[in-house]
Amino acid sequence: MSTTSPTIRPLADTATMLRRNLRHQQRYPSMTLSTLISPVIMLLLFGFVFGKTFQAGIGGGGFDYLDFLVPGLLLVTMGSGTVSTAVAVCTDMTEGIVARFRTMAIFRPSVLTGHVIGSLLQTLVSVALLIGVALLMGFRPSATFGEWLLASALIVGTSIALTWMAVALGLTSKTPEAASNVVLPFSLILPFLSSTFVPIASMPSGIRWFAEYQPYTPIIETLRGLLIGTPYQASDGWLAAAWCVAITAGGYAWSRRSYNRGTAA
Repeated sequence: MSTTSPTIRPLADTATMLRRNLRHQQRYPSMTLSTLISPVIMLLLFGFVFGKTFQAGIGGGGFDYLDFLVPGLLLVTMGSGTVSTAVAVCTDMTEGIVARFRTMAIFRPSVLTGHVIGSLLQTLVSVALLIGVALLMGFRPSATFGEWLLASALIVGTSIALTWMAVALGLTSKTPEAASNVVLPFSLILPFLSSTFVPIASMPSGIRWFAEYQPYTPIIETLRGLLIGTPYQASDGWLAAAWCVAITAGGYAWSRRSYNRGTAA
């Protein structure tokens, strides 16, 4: 009779898949470095090169554009991590390794959760790197310990939500190249059409409407309120949490359905 606990086996299988994905990240350092460095490059570009121009146009002398910018770039960092996740999942599906896993006595969801946890760890390292560079550049958050905890919880929740959506998109992509393109709305389009770089009030009316009601904006405004003390409505915090829950639930359900069908199309 096996003495393996039904609880320990899923945890052990997930840990095995996590180690596998971390080793894959080590074998493809260019993609990992791209995920880590791209948000820092954007920080240097918009903080140093365009910072004074944006500062003069938005708030004048009493406005610190770097403080305004960093919370938005935290979302960009989380979105950037979705590219490598979608590519890795699609590669597993198209190269047949998932078919082999299906024939093994393992906890089936561990294949997906291993990707999610590995991506989450990489994203959190990217976020820490961005904050560290921002502090060296002069970013001075005014958050209390409790506000840092809330901001950290929101960062983790958003990262999990975007990662599950990236897993779902990777599972439904036919090639790794297609997977890298299908996540562009998370990594590029939505950040630019939100309050990441400029306040919503300064946008043209049509874009302003879209930016106000898309998922990224309430998350960014909540992070700004927590980290640098800008005025924000409590409804933004609840809306940010609701978006995280909705995207996580949708991405998870879509991923499970696609994975159980065993199709990459």
